[in-house]
Amino acid sequence: MPIEKSDLLQGTLDMLILKIVTLGPIHGYGISQRLRQISKEVLLVQQGSLYPALHRLEKRGWLAAEWGESENGRQAKFYKLSAKGKQQLRKEESNWNRLAGAVASILQTAQ
Repeated sequence: MPIEKSDLLQGTLDMLILKIVTLGPIHGYGISQRLRQISKEVLLVQQGSLYPALHRLEKRGWLAAEWGESENGRQAKFYKLSAKGKQQLRKEESNWNRLAGAVASILQTAQ
């Protein structure tokens, strides 16, 4: 069952995009497809959420973008992780792992 946008913690989409982009330059549609595939159909990111996030990350300097030709021959903006983005991703992953560990500890508490 897919997770709705409102169910994702604030900032999680940004971290996931940064992680997907570490795999190499990719366009927006490719990012959404890769998120869907890797999450085994759980994370379905709509264009209305994805593209504003990509613009925000590019504006912050965490992503660099270049126009290029996609697999189907159309012009598309390809995103790659900047040095600043790599630093941010390390920070986000660290915070996420702390949060996930804390939540796991609470869920494992005996009733």
